[in-house]
Amino acid sequence: MHQHSLSPRQYVILGLVAICAPLGDSCLSRGMTAMPPISVAHPGALIAAVFTPWIALGIALLIGFFASYLTALSWADLTFVLPATAFGYVIIALLAKFWLHESISLERWAGILLITLGVGFVAQGPSRTEHPAPPVNEPERKDPDVKEPPAKRPDVQEPPAKDPGVKEPGIREPEAKEMEA
Repeated sequence: MHQHSLSPRQYVILGLVAICAPLGDSCLSRGMTAMPPISVAHPGALIAAVFTPWIALGIALLIGFFASYLTALSWADLTFVLPATAFGYVIIALLAKFWLHESISLERWAGILLITLGVGFVAQGPSRTEHPAPPVNEPERKDPDVKEPPAKRPDVQEPPAKDPGVKEPGIREPEAKEMEA
């Protein structure tokens, strides 16, 4: 079994990932069930719903979830963080049963138990995949198919570039044209 070297702050972030989404979803559910049915064809009603207390709280909690989720993904693998969101199924079922007074069938409880067992199984791995660090003093490898110009020698001066419109002294016009050809 692998030990996770997470700081207390990182455990708090994972806790927020696990708690904010189910709480936010529960607040949205409570707010929407208190309203008459809303259709997408009436966007004004949807906008008005956003400003009701339960729905506004739900949105704020879901923003908190998203912020903590992004934070967790910055220091842990997706396969480690995602089980924390899956644990939200347990929390949402408990909130639905005891706060929203929904009935939950035995089959759903069995599914929640399977999810919980799966989360425990997945969470036993390391929180971050270890990638080997690149060598420090190894020269950069170049593509053999790419042609690079030859290196300039510091002891050799290159002649200045010739301007085709300027005649070189001592060369007559016909000789200059022959040299260009």
